[in-house]
Amino acid sequence: MDLLHSWGVELAVHLQTGYSRYEGLFSLASTVADLHTTFFWFFPIWFHLQRETGLRLIWVAVIGDWLNLVLKWVLCGERPYWWVHETRFYGASPAPTLQQFPITCETGPGSPSGHAMGAAGVWYVMVTASLSTATEKGWPPVLNKFLQIFLWALMGLVLLVVCMSRVYMAAHFPHQVIAGVITGLLVAEVVSRKKWIHSASMKKYFLATFFLTSFAVGFYLLLKTVGVDLLWTLEKAQRWCVIREWVHLDTTPFASLLRNMGTLFGLGLGLHFPLYTNTKKKSTSVGFSTGCIIISLLLLQLLDGWTFSSENHMTFYFLSFGKSAFALLIPTTLVPWALCRIFKRKRDGKNL
Repeated sequence: MDLLHSWGVELAVHLQTGYSRYEGLFSLASTVADLHTTFFWFFPIWFHLQRETGLRLIWVAVIGDWLNLVLKWVLCGERPYWWVHETRFYGASPAPTLQQFPITCETGPGSPSGHAMGAAGVWYVMVTASLSTATEKGWPPVLNKFLQIFLWALMGLVLLVVCMSRVYMAAHFPHQVIAGVITGLLVAEVVSRKKWIHSASMKKYFLATFFLTSFAVGFYLLLKTVGVDLLWTLEKAQRWCVIREWVHLDTTPFASLLRNMGTLFGLGLGLHFPLYTNTKKKSTSVGFSTGCIIISLLLLQLLDGWTFSSENHMTFYFLSFGKSAFALLIPTTLVPWALCRIFKRKRDGKNL
């Protein structure tokens, strides 16, 4: 593994020296590839354009990130920004110098890459949904073929830039991002085949949230009792990150777990909330859907600005869960209900 890691470090140094002018692009790619973008941007848009696609996005993202957490705990992968300081591979020779950035110092194990895995799964869902829509609308074969080539090529380009960005930021080795892409595609394909997620009851959402959370926590406690510390990477991040403020609690495994579980629970709550059942059949017009998308995105950006202290870990995790759950209530229930009330008052006013 040391030889494989050394090749990865050489590639990271090559990217940092030869492609430094693309630092802004790589930083943007890593930011967009984070599942935060899926929850706060992609989901509201797809949910009001194609409800089933929106649901698949959430299920693929949550299941994929949960599996990513478990695999990271099992594989215990290193990260370049700390491995290069601790390895004995270089002997008496000086180790290569890796630059660090504000998004470099993630605190979990490195394999597989969560950003690459999430981006692969999410883009797979969006591309297949777009192609399915074109087929249903009876596009001409030539135009349909062109769309297939364009969308798959675009997805490949996006994933390439995301993978390069994670290596450039010294957050992952090349084999970790490749493993992330492959695993993400597999998760997206398997989950997309499960038709029950489109009509899951609130009980199923609750049980899924409870099972995924309990399994991860139970797995952590089980290994801890036999002397395996799954949070061994936190000390390495704090030790080798050049700026301590770049080490954030929201990148820890449990913060990610609670954030994703809150998202899944919030989706189930939103879909089975009385306000949603009263509004989902009220209007399907383009204007109504567009209004829901725009208002939802605006409110989610305001919610995203709400941050809280990480001094108390339990409070931080609890608030992360609640914020993520409430974020899904906004586009699924609250905004459609509010718009229905506004339109109803306007119609009633005109009839007077």
